[in-house]
Amino acid sequence: MNRPAASTQLALSDEQRNAANTLFHGYWLVLVRLLWIALAALILVLYVVGFPAAFQYLKTVCVGGGCNGPQLSLVQARALEAYSLSPDFYATYLLMFQLLFAVVWFLVATVIFWRKSNERLAWFVSLMLLTFGATFPNPLFALAQQQPIWRLPINVVVFLGITSIVLCFYLFPDGRFAPRWTALVGLLWLLGNLFWIFLMGSIATTPLWNFFYLGVLGLGVFAQIYRYLRVSNAIQRQQTKWVVYGFTIAILAFLALNVAGLILPSSLRQSPFSPFVVQPAYYVFILFIPVSISIAILRSHLWDIDLLINRTLVYSTLTGILALVYIGLIITLQFLLRGIINQRNDVAIVVSTLAIAALFQPLRHGIQQIIDRRFYRRKYDATRALAAFSATLRDEVDLSQLSEQLLAVVQETMQPTHASLWLRDPQQYGQRKTRRLPRIDEEEKVAQ
Repeated sequence: MNRPAASTQLALSDEQRNAANTLFHGYWLVLVRLLWIALAALILVLYVVGFPAAFQYLKTVCVGGGCNGPQLSLVQARALEAYSLSPDFYATYLLMFQLLFAVVWFLVATVIFWRKSNERLAWFVSLMLLTFGATFPNPLFALAQQQPIWRLPINVVVFLGITSIVLCFYLFPDGRFAPRWTALVGLLWLLGNLFWIFLMGSIATTPLWNFFYLGVLGLGVFAQIYRYLRVSNAIQRQQTKWVVYGFTIAILAFLALNVAGLILPSSLRQSPFSPFVVQPAYYVFILFIPVSISIAILRSHLWDIDLLINRTLVYSTLTGILALVYIGLIITLQFLLRGIINQRNDVAIVVSTLAIAALFQPLRHGIQQIIDRRFYRRKYDATRALAAFSATLRDEVDLSQLSEQLLAVVQETMQPTHASLWLRDPQQYGQRKTRRLPRIDEEEKVAQ
């Protein structure tokens, strides 16, 4: 049963050879470290200067159409006055989340840089975390609008942040382009951002550019799938799972918040408290990206990701189904009880809640079995095989039959290259035991 150990050793040896070929040495190591430190210092200066500009931008009430961003609309600002809340309070509240967002990205980038700045990919990922984490919140854009003198260094940070986060899809987890032709796509992406940010003066928002951006991002996803199936070893696959998990949670939450802003009733979208929930939610969910990347790069608890993905699939599906059932039951019961009970709303809510409580456990077990059969087939089959062997173990008395079944279970669940079972001879064990007895008796007689 040496197959898992051998595969792990091979994975580690491949990893060590690849790491040896992707390290900075000598003057290059000093240069890239100085470049990273200079960028970190520049970002700190920009944030110190840009926070007053961001505060001024966020407390300004948006007048007219298109007020779906972080600024309050005129209706929301007037509604907040009824609760003795000012735009200054809202700006301070949102800036706290933006500061938390930037600090987390900055700290994760610093830890990766401190631990593995000599590795090319780790340095590049730390650079991406450093620059994109500073680009996403408002301070840099507000500063560029109010004080154009800072536009050039801000454009440098924005360019590095936007280009590097997409290029990570092409380079992670070994720092090489795979397939090789994706290097051309990465070059086109870099040149396109260089043109729009520095020559056009802003990030492109035209339909053609959005189509190009989605195409580059889609090819990056394809590159990750290709790596996972053809190139990556066992450890690199676990790293990929962590990063994909973090990006998936962040992107799905980002899309869900945007879709909710389009389909929700205007009364909810114009609620004075919706920005207090929606805007911080963007920053909280996107924090999954640096956290998952830090775990993948620093290789801490890599093998827990399968359980985490499994639980996420189960409970997200369970939550969605229960929410739909709950809403459907309330609507149906209110319709059926109309004209029968005056307080039909309370009755419908109580009955729906009890139904959800009764459905929770059986529905969770059913979803767990479906996901295990569909996505974790080997683990599901192994669990069933072990359960069947445990049931047989209670009734089986023939040692030879039991040995054959044990070897069959090991072969089915672990799939080793070779499996053998050694049993101690009970007769030899009994002879050794009987040979010791006279010696013990003699020692007792001598002692007496």
